[in-house]
Amino acid sequence: MSKSYLVRTYGCQMNEHDSERIAGLLEADGMTRAPDADSADVIVLNTCCIRENADNKLYGALGNLKALKEKNPDLQIAVSGCLAQKDRDLVRDRAGHVDVVFGTHNVHRAVELLNHAAEKGPIVEILEETVRGDAEAFPSALPTRREVDHGAWVTIQIGCDNNCAFCIVPAVRGPEISRPFGELVEEVGSLVEDGVSEITLLGQNVNSYGRDLALTRRDPSKGRDGDDAWWCGAQWAEDRRARPLFADLLREVGSIEGIHRVRFTSPHPKDMRSETFLAMAETPSACEHLHFPLQSGSDSVLAAMHRGYTAERFLAKLTDARSTIPGVAISTDIIVGFPGETDDDFERTLEVAAAAEFDSAFTFVFSPRPGTEAADMEERFVPHDVAVERYERLRLVIERSSRRANEARLGLVEEVTVEGPSKKDPSVLTGRTRRNTLVHFASEAPIKTGSYAEVRITHARVNHLLGELIGVTIAARHRTRIPVIAG
Repeated sequence: MSKSYLVRTYGCQMNEHDSERIAGLLEADGMTRAPDADSADVIVLNTCCIRENADNKLYGALGNLKALKEKNPDLQIAVSGCLAQKDRDLVRDRAGHVDVVFGTHNVHRAVELLNHAAEKGPIVEILEETVRGDAEAFPSALPTRREVDHGAWVTIQIGCDNNCAFCIVPAVRGPEISRPFGELVEEVGSLVEDGVSEITLLGQNVNSYGRDLALTRRDPSKGRDGDDAWWCGAQWAEDRRARPLFADLLREVGSIEGIHRVRFTSPHPKDMRSETFLAMAETPSACEHLHFPLQSGSDSVLAAMHRGYTAERFLAKLTDARSTIPGVAISTDIIVGFPGETDDDFERTLEVAAAAEFDSAFTFVFSPRPGTEAADMEERFVPHDVAVERYERLRLVIERSSRRANEARLGLVEEVTVEGPSKKDPSVLTGRTRRNTLVHFASEAPIKTGSYAEVRITHARVNHLLGELIGVTIAARHRTRIPVIAG
């Protein structure tokens, strides 16, 4: 009988995509997906280390799995991802029942490491970084077990070259490496053949995608295997400027027949260019949604964070986006209580948040991550009760603008992607608009997930819309994909 596996994911979209790759590798090795931990032969915990309680979540989960391991000694437990990359041997020191620990740069080794552990005992393998040219280490080389049949993540770059004081990502994901332009176009074409109609371009800083490729192709000493258009796109091959290629990529993949929606995450405001807004406006499949992380409205806090822009500059780019992309929805990230944040600093954040009129926001109370610059600012930490009080005040500002944005959709007919039954009420379907807003609506007949439908908006809430179904406009055409490795 074949073995079964279970992958649990913590963290961001990059982790979710890594989990799809891990699942694809395990299925290509003959394993099947287990319905729960009790029936799994292999359990992989793919970890995140962005938030302070990430460690607690992981070791709490590992504690629960210890009893399962005692009942079933043949159960293999693996820990992967960012926290594994950061903590390394500490994982097995704290949880000796873990069989395999691997990091962000050797996801492609998951099956080999599990086999090694089964034959020779526990193993910890953490690579310092991904090596450019090591094709197996990049997502495109690995099979995938997608969680959503009609949609797919497409990793356009790995790593990050920024040095935001609060962020651990550069330490655990390594320096920025962009994937070749032509390779990405080919991958999206293959996804279309599988029935995918929506893609999300993924990167730690998508705005800077391709700058490293352009610089390399301009440097004769680096060597130039392949043609410029495959590496950097046909547009760059004509002008050969040292520039990011994201706007070119957005236009190219958005024009592929069969792709109905294109999203991307996450951009960095300091690198956002007007040409990206123009590409969004002129590419019909590019969704009218921009995630634009503010982090703080105080210039002094932004400087301490090393964000590379001011509040005024942020708002100016927001104005540019809204004037270029009709009906664009703006979401953001904001950290409350960054070390040294004063009452006046926080007031500036409230002012900028009110002026920006965000459609939605992910707001966080600052949590120090060991290994980051901000974690060493202990003498400047904001008292927790003060940060929580500020958080609640900010939440009210965000909810006010979110409600206004949703109320502005009343009476409009929105195209939604059908995502399936509501978690709270299975008799109601949920869908997502091009502006990335969740819509709940009733349907007398079943509608296949991944279909597109028109819904008239009848009610507005802070975090979602309610509507009535007009009809299905595009039926889902995806089919189940079975990952295969040749050899």
